[in-house]
Order: sequence, then C-alpha cells, then structure tokens
Amino acid sequence: RSSMPVERIPGQKMFIDWAGDTPELLVDETTGELSKVHFFVTTMGFSSYLYAEAFLDEKTPSFVAGTAHALTFYGGVPEQLVPDNCKVAVSKHTKDELILSSAYSDLEDYYDVVVLPPPARKPKGKPTVENHVRHIETHLMERLKSKPYVTLGEINRDMAKLVDSINDKPFQKRSDIRHSRKRGFEKYDQPKLRPLPGLPFLTCDYRSVLRIPDNYHVEYDDHYYSIPSTMVGKPAVLKATMSEIRICDSDNRLICKHERSYKTFPLYITIDEHMPAHHAFNKELDARDGGYYRRWASTYGQSMETLIDRILRVPKHEEQAYRSCAGILHMCTDVPRPIVIESADKCVEAKVFKYSHFKKVLGQARQSCSHNEGQDAIGLPDHANIRGKDYWK
Repeated sequence: RSSMPVERIPGQKMFIDWAGDTPELLVDETTGELSKVHFFVTTMGFSSYLYAEAFLDEKTPSFVAGTAHALTFYGGVPEQLVPDNCKVAVSKHTKDELILSSAYSDLEDYYDVVVLPPPARKPKGKPTVENHVRHIETHLMERLKSKPYVTLGEINRDMAKLVDSINDKPFQKRSDIRHSRKRGFEKYDQPKLRPLPGLPFLTCDYRSVLRIPDNYHVEYDDHYYSIPSTMVGKPAVLKATMSEIRICDSDNRLICKHERSYKTFPLYITIDEHMPAHHAFNKELDARDGGYYRRWASTYGQSMETLIDRILRVPKHEEQAYRSCAGILHMCTDVPRPIVIESADKCVEAKVFKYSHFKKVLGQARQSCSHNEGQDAIGLPDHANIRGKDYWK
C-alpha cells in the first residue's frame, strides 16, 4: 500500500500528545503509596525538537499549562498547534465541523495561533509526536523508574536532562540536514517562529454550566457569582483564575466577570445590573437604613421629616418601618411639592403618624387640587367685550 510523502515546513507545526503509559513514579512519604504520573509531550514538525513534562493528571489545566510551557521552552509561536483529539482540547471534530474547547479557544486567541487537530482516529496525522511518544515510553520512562520520586519537580528535573540528551543526539542518517533535533531546531524552526506575548498564558480552571439556574448565580469554590437574569436556562462556561471569575456563553463570548472572593461571607456575589427589576428594588430597600429615609424626608420640609421620624420610632425595631417610609416617599415622587408639604402638615397637626393616614390625606389633597383646577378652567375670564349680567338691567 502506497503512502503520500509529507513535506515538513520549518516553524509551521507543533505536535502535542499524552504518552499512553502512566507509570507509578510518585511515592507518598507518609503512606508509601505509589501514584501514577502522566507525560505531556510535544515536538516541532520539522526538527522533531522534543519537549516533555510530567503532570498528575490529564485534565484541562494540565493540558493547557503543558502547551504554554512548551511554547515558552521553544521561545516562540509556530503557525499551527496540532493537539490530539482529546476532550480537553476539542469539543467536536467531524468531517464538517471543528469546535475547540473553551480552554483551547482562549489559548488560540492569546497566542494568535491556529489550532488544527488531525482527523479523528487517524494517528498518522501527527506521526512526529507519535514516534517520540513511543520513544519516551520505551527508553525515557524505564530510566525514570530506576528510583522513587517524592515530587513532580524532581521527576521533571531528571526528565529534562534525559530529553536534552535525546535532542542533542545526532541522527543515524548522516545525510540528514538537521544533524540533530537541537541543531535542526536552532537552524530551521526557531527563525520561523513568531515572538511570544509579553506574559505567559494564564491558566484557568474551566467549569461547564449546563443550565443557568433560576436564581441567575453560578457556583465556584463555595461562592455564587451572578450572571444577567436573561441568561436563565442557557448553558455557560465559568473560567476561574486566582483573582478573577469570568463567565462566557456557549460560543465562548464573555458575558461578565467578577473579582474572585476568598471571604467566607457574602456567599452571593451579585452585580445589580444582573437582577430583574423587582429584585433590584427589594435589594435597594434592604440596603437602606433609618438615616437614609430621614434625609430623604428632609427634602420635603420639617413636617415630612417629623412624620417619617415618628413612623420609624413606632415599632420595636425601626427596620420594620422601612417599607412604610419607602411607600410614603415614593408616593410623593410625581406630586407637586406644595401638596406634599400640606399633607404632611395635616398629619403632624392631627398627630397621626401612619402610612395609611398619609395616603388618605394626600389623596384628598390631590383630589381637591384637581377640582379647583377644573373650576378655574370653566370660569369665564374678564374681558372688555363680555357684556356681563348687569347689561340687561
């Protein structure tokens, strides 16, 4: 069966994969139990320059961190990243559609690089890294198994030395223009790489939210962060860093962000603009105190200030009178000021300090004012051309 030759272009592709073998290399000093270690492996497409790093798992933060560390190791950005079709990198990959995970989509944007996995279930789409994975599993891991390790740092230090020896080793074929992986990288791949961004990519903890709950808050680390109430019932993605919580829609577009909270309370971190109108109103009421209502009342004069002050003093706890005060003052919003002052004066004179009484007095004052305005409207104005009733005498 024939196969098509692949033209490798310097600086074009960086291949990414996990090694299949997960040896038990980490020892718990307390219990003596062994833990498995997962090996993240990358190679540059032309030179086959190798990078490898040990992680405790193959989850999204590890995969993203490994990719960022590899780019830092190479000192530049290739045209394309070619990861395996694992779920942490690819959400969907068919012959018609490619959808990256939120994490890898963010990484793609940050480094301005094209992420282009090979067709699913076709390992020949990335033969360079597959060959090096086999080489690592056969040789490098066996050498690491010769002694126990307590930390990942110790494993990675020893592995870096072994990887350097692989990269420095000359190719068996003397006619190979690369001579060795390191020399091929420095001569051909490295000059073609684009510069790295000023700062390394910030790894997030990604959480998929299948449905925004009815209370329009999503949970992370025992705290609940608000999202616009119009998003209730829709899917979202939460991204957490050490300092920030970002929430994106299913297309990875930013919806909102919060400063991450490490305090025990409050548990609910809410942006007022995210609340429905009636929730915002109730929160506003809850946030006000007696001093607030007294200051508001003072804008209508001494009688209104006295009325509100006496209403606040009636119950055992003044908080129980806040809604009555709010009701009275909101009632006055669209009423002419003289009518409000007159109504407050009547309540104070009668020594009746109740919401219901003020509402009744204010209603009567408005009705009386409307009646007087009506009488003025139907009365005849004075004018020289009007004869008047005495004309016929």
